[in-house]
Amino acid sequence: MTGSPWEGRALGTRTVSWTARDAILYALAVGAPADRLDLVYEERLRVLPTFALTLAQWAPDALGALGAFDTTTAVHGSQRLLVHQPLERAGELTTTARVARVWDKGSAAVFEVEAACAAFTATWSVFAPGCGGFGGERGPSAPRRPDRPAGHTLAVATHPRQAALYRLLGDRHAMHIDPAAAQAAGMPRPFLHGLCTLAASLLPLADALGVHPAGLTALDARFAAPVFPGDRLDLTGWSETPDADAPAGRAVRFEACADDGRTVLSGGLARFAPDVPDQKETRDA
Repeated sequence: MTGSPWEGRALGTRTVSWTARDAILYALAVGAPADRLDLVYEERLRVLPTFALTLAQWAPDALGALGAFDTTTAVHGSQRLLVHQPLERAGELTTTARVARVWDKGSAAVFEVEAACAAFTATWSVFAPGCGGFGGERGPSAPRRPDRPAGHTLAVATHPRQAALYRLLGDRHAMHIDPAAAQAAGMPRPFLHGLCTLAASLLPLADALGVHPAGLTALDARFAAPVFPGDRLDLTGWSETPDADAPAGRAVRFEACADDGRTVLSGGLARFAPDVPDQKETRDA
């Protein structure tokens, strides 16, 4: 088998910074309610770990700008995130990106773009039509749905303005706002960013598990179908620690379906650390 010339390609290093305002805007964009002061109020703020993905969005964008794939037809296939340490309420990080793997799907290729720094390692899988057929490996199969009754059935609401709000955080791809661009990508209308759908799903999931969403330590999920702003999602979760007496800190497999029955998130796995008091609140107590 042969490999893609893009595999192993360095994409550079970039220093990114953020403020509490950015982290609050992110929480609101992914559906945090106004009364979750620990997510939307700078005096009590705990930054959602998935906010890190907006800080490294430049990495897959850089690969597209190099001409590895057609940015008008490529779609976000899946996302992984490994959290090394919590994000501060405001700060600066230097991230380095590379093309970790390129899988050959025949008529398409999947580019795995990895961005890493001291706080996290994030991997985007970009499904690129027309880029396959180079004789490489097909890559791993999709994870199977758990063969046991689900422990959690939850509702996730999206709202009509959500994609327009989320794009202000850095993912400005036109297909999420412009009807003509969405149609060029094969969609009937602008659709919600996969990362917004994913982060919005984690909020009720963490609540159901009895953990704080800021305690996320690892995440993996596939984007199976588009979500359109305003869709209501049904989220199903299978706890990896079903025993109520298990130690704090949970792992859960999950998937989400739109109200018309389409599976939109599949193969999801989220891990949360035991919840700990906010350090500033502890100091102020």
